[in-house]
Amino acid sequence: MESRVIRPAHLLLFGGVGGLAAATHYIVVLLLAGFGLHPLLANVFAFLTAFQVSYFGHRHLTFAATAAGQPHSKTLPRFFLVAVSSFVLNECMFAALLRYTALPYQISLGIVLVLVAGLTFVLSRVFAFSA
Repeated sequence: MESRVIRPAHLLLFGGVGGLAAATHYIVVLLLAGFGLHPLLANVFAFLTAFQVSYFGHRHLTFAATAAGQPHSKTLPRFFLVAVSSFVLNECMFAALLRYTALPYQISLGIVLVLVAGLTFVLSRVFAFSA
C-alpha cells in the first residue's frame, strides 16, 4: 500500500505529467478554436486528447507504485471517472469565466486548468490508482 505521505518527487511527477497533459489540452483548444470551433466545444475534444497523455503518464510514472500489478480494466474506468468529474468542473468554470468576465478564452482556460489540477491529483491518488 502507498504511504500517506506525499513525497516531493511524487508531486514533481504529477506536475510533469499533468503539465504535459494540460499543455496538450491547451494546444488542442487553441488549434481548434483557431479553425473556428467554439472554445467550449474545442475544450471537449482537447479533454479527450489530453486524457490519453494523462492516463498513461500517471499510470506508468506518477502512480506506478500503486498501479503496478493492477489491470487496466480496474484503473482505466476509475481514472476515466476522475477525469470526467474534473472535466465537468473544468467546463463549468470555463463557461462561467467566458460568460461573466472579459478575460480572453486563452487566459480563462489557463486559470481553469491550474485550479482543477489539485482535485485531479487527490482523486487519482485516493481512488483511481489506489491499491
